[in-house]
Amino acid sequence: MRHIFHSEQWLPYPVELVFDFFANPENLPSLMPPWQKARIEDAAFAPPPPRRSTDPPRRGIAAGVGTRMTLTFRPVPFSPVRVPWEAEITDFIWNHRFCDRLVRGPFAYWNHCHRVRSEDRANGPGTLLSDDIEYEMPFGKFGELAQHLVLTRQLRKSFAYRHASASDLLSRISAGN
Repeated sequence: MRHIFHSEQWLPYPVELVFDFFANPENLPSLMPPWQKARIEDAAFAPPPPRRSTDPPRRGIAAGVGTRMTLTFRPVPFSPVRVPWEAEITDFIWNHRFCDRLVRGPFAYWNHCHRVRSEDRANGPGTLLSDDIEYEMPFGKFGELAQHLVLTRQLRKSFAYRHASASDLLSRISAGN
């Protein structure tokens, strides 16, 4: 059975800064809870499409369509086992969205789209970051039980950590400009 997880975060930074930060795979481990000890094991980068000449200079690298990356992480705190997660970028439009799908890993299916758009709020201009994940658990009914008992809560906690970490890291990057 396919499930949907949606998350949104408003950030007081321009779309270009937020997109560049999230499109750079080197930032991914710092967005995951520290107990997971996430690390990039392997990456084969495909270049992103050219940017418009009016876009500001890019910060760091960006993973274009066809990029494949293998990340490993601990599935639970203090686990001696590291779980591999191989993903491929399947869609990329500068300052709008990029999507990745699981090639090999702990889910039967996983597709994650990251979208950004300008959004003004009472405290000023900024960017709304939206994450939409469609996923399917392995192991049939046992996987569905794990999804209801553990995974939904773990996704919420992981994204809460990611939101706090992204706010902090983008604040530092912005201050360095």
